[in-house]
Amino acid sequence: MPSDLVIVYHRQPYEEVEENGRIVRRENSSPNGIVPTLKSFFGRVGHGSWVAWKLAEDPADPNWERVVEIEDSFGRYSVSRLPLTEAQVRSFYHITSKEAFWPILHSFKERYNYDPVDWPVFREVNWAFAEAAAAEAAPGGVVWVHDYNLWLVPGYVRRLRPDVKIAFFHHTPFPSADMFNVLPWRREIVESLLACDEVGFHIPRYAANFVSVARSLFDVAVTGEEKTRPDFSADGTALAEHRVPTRIAHGSHEVLLSAFPVGVDAGYIRELADGDDTRARAAAIRDELGGCQMIISVARTDYTKGNIEQLLTFERLLERRPELRGKVRLMHVSVSANRNMTAYEEVQSEIEQITGRINGRFGSFEWQPVSLIGQAIPFRELVAYYRAADVAWITPLCDGLNLVAAEFCAARGDGEGVLVLSEFAGIAVELSEAVLTNPFSNRSMDAAIDQALAMAPVERRSRMEALRAKVARYDIRAWAAEQQRLFDSIHRPLDAAPARPASRAGGIPPRDAA
Repeated sequence: MPSDLVIVYHRQPYEEVEENGRIVRRENSSPNGIVPTLKSFFGRVGHGSWVAWKLAEDPADPNWERVVEIEDSFGRYSVSRLPLTEAQVRSFYHITSKEAFWPILHSFKERYNYDPVDWPVFREVNWAFAEAAAAEAAPGGVVWVHDYNLWLVPGYVRRLRPDVKIAFFHHTPFPSADMFNVLPWRREIVESLLACDEVGFHIPRYAANFVSVARSLFDVAVTGEEKTRPDFSADGTALAEHRVPTRIAHGSHEVLLSAFPVGVDAGYIRELADGDDTRARAAAIRDELGGCQMIISVARTDYTKGNIEQLLTFERLLERRPELRGKVRLMHVSVSANRNMTAYEEVQSEIEQITGRINGRFGSFEWQPVSLIGQAIPFRELVAYYRAADVAWITPLCDGLNLVAAEFCAARGDGEGVLVLSEFAGIAVELSEAVLTNPFSNRSMDAAIDQALAMAPVERRSRMEALRAKVARYDIRAWAAEQQRLFDSIHRPLDAAPARPASRAGGIPPRDAA
């Protein structure tokens, strides 16, 4: 059945688990997160589809069930599953996306690795996503593509289906032109994004950077600009922008631009945090601390997240202030992002080494300064830790947004807790009432953690009240409403016909698509 909305995302919209020797599909266990939010859009259309990849030993297997029909609490929708081999996944995702794109997106030029990239494979995989989306979309429907590993999909979809509306949301930072243009495929990537009708980013800085990149490569004109929302223009902070572009033109084609952060399900987190079970668990955690102040840090193991810089700051804290020994503990949750990548293994090894050194230097039989947790904590349990913590310490070197900071604020219905936040996390432009810090400066990091641990109750509550109000105002429902408004404002010619028949059969991009 043709779909009014086709969501193109690398992950499948359900969890696959083994039960009694067979694989079954389960709805996502938590309503908090991007996948349930995206699925909620299916309730606004007659029929929806989702395009994702799935690992396959033999993509040519005639028994492969390419399209499955799903019925869950979000309704009925189709899932088009692209069979990719391990070699394709490694090339497309682990090498091109993570070793070439990821460091450039986060402005770590020194970690960029071009040599192992097989660009034809990346094109091939993106073409497969585009063909599947083109096959599913109804005339005049919306194809909504998500994130940098699918950068080429919009351009391919436009070739296949000139009649559809194409939107793209960028979930990572978008860097400046001098950084982005390190990529040798820059023109092909940006030309594909300029085929969209609408491109969305978390914050104004990323939209401005995209315009700068586009203008460096093509004859692009800014045709719309407006003042940044007051809530997103924290004066003097690293990522602040006072004006934001809203429309650009490339030839006769106009592209809408938006800057609106994905939020959390603030209501769900608030309800969870205020529940009797969570309150009891938080109280038990406080009892275990024995009067110590607790700092909580939650991040993936990634060189962009500032894990190492944060641990070194904590080590300096115990060196500078011996009176805090035995009186403060750091719960450092560092979950491995990808155990198969050398860069992340090196970061994890250094985290473990520094943690061992801190605990060896300052710990005692009664008190261990750092608790290092390397596995994901169930969300309900994590909310209890948020509720029990004195300080949330979120200090990435670069981050597209960072929803841990928002989760912490949403969980603090008691009005307590201090958020220490890096200026280089996208969410810092929204959560400007946090204690903002520069993770590239030892002095700034030291001052921020000192301020947080010593903050007076009146100031703590005032800051948290303002933070919670913003997290509630810009929650996941506000983001969804903004995306729907943008979809409704996109117009395509009703008489535009597909350029060529769309097919589910897969294939490779035509030679002139390079």
